[in-house]
Amino acid sequence: MTSDPLLITTTDALAAFCDRMAGAAFITVDTEFMREKTFWPQLCLVQVGGPSEACAIDPLADGIDLAPLFTLMRDQRTLKVFHAARQDLEIFYNLMGDFPQPLFDTQVAAMVCGFGDSVGYETLATKLAKAHIDKSMRFTDWARRPLTDKQIRYALSDVTHLRVVYEKLSRRLEKSSRAHWLNEEMALLTSVDNYRVDPDEAWRRLKTRTKTPRFLATVKELAAWREIEAQTRDIPRQRILRDEMLLEIAAHAPTTVDALERTRGFSKGQAEGKIGKAILDAVERGKSMPDAELPDPPERKELPQGIGPICDLLKVLLKMRCEENDVAQKLVASSDDLEQIALDDEADVLALKGWRREIFGKDAIDLKHGRLALALSKDGKHVEAVELVDEE
Repeated sequence: MTSDPLLITTTDALAAFCDRMAGAAFITVDTEFMREKTFWPQLCLVQVGGPSEACAIDPLADGIDLAPLFTLMRDQRTLKVFHAARQDLEIFYNLMGDFPQPLFDTQVAAMVCGFGDSVGYETLATKLAKAHIDKSMRFTDWARRPLTDKQIRYALSDVTHLRVVYEKLSRRLEKSSRAHWLNEEMALLTSVDNYRVDPDEAWRRLKTRTKTPRFLATVKELAAWREIEAQTRDIPRQRILRDEMLLEIAAHAPTTVDALERTRGFSKGQAEGKIGKAILDAVERGKSMPDAELPDPPERKELPQGIGPICDLLKVLLKMRCEENDVAQKLVASSDDLEQIALDDEADVLALKGWRREIFGKDAIDLKHGRLALALSKDGKHVEAVELVDEE
């Protein structure tokens, strides 16, 4: 194990570091994890940057207790700054049972500030911190010990330059009076529904050609069994049962070991063993599911005639308003949002709520109902929105 003072490997050292961070206006946070061989992400390193120091915390060190870190993550006095926080938040949610709060995601803030869709940390570090990020160790094995000095310093670069990135983005948000936009996004990002894995809903991830309710019932039971098995054993779903094999079993609905064994890629040993029995039980549950409980087939999206051109006009309006407001289109509305707005003025989409409605949603409804028109400027160089006067 390296003796680099930038790496924390004991509970006492972690507690002392967290005490020094307590009460800071903000800290920057990042994680390194592995997921190739597990269902849940395996946390391998946590990097935290404070006002005057940054350290990497080794959660795999013998005997270390991360409780002081979790206390710091819950401290409402200190803002936690992440970049592209979703996967980091999943890790903390699984370990803590809640989220680091309060939260600031520089990727989302950058989208609000006009840096484009899903801007990367390297881009922001270059543009705002004038720093060059060495990505030569991007695919390193973070679970392997000991960690080298190069690995540690590379990992810490993800939180040291983040300080400057945060400070500059924060000032831009305040100057543009858009801080409340980000607050709305952080509330969405920390919704528990984003991180709960419900086995009964696992079947919806699978792409099925057959849509009959009875077939989907068997898919649902098989997918739920696989999800529970993968979570319990902490191994990837595909190592329990590959998607294509799951769908083939559901299609043939075997009721005996011999029939299950005839599934392509399924061995006799598997069919006769514990997994084979569990699969046959799941198939039986699917076949015997009461008609009233059968899953509804996913609705086939067929837009009514004439809706396509309306969606195209809404796309032009979205692009125009986002350019005018210097905000990423992806953050304001998706293609699905535009389709729903084209179909329904009261569609339950984010684009018709909060700050999104202010810059786009209201105009989208006006465009639909002929109260707003789009036209080329006289010089033909840009599109303009023109309010139409009702002559009645």
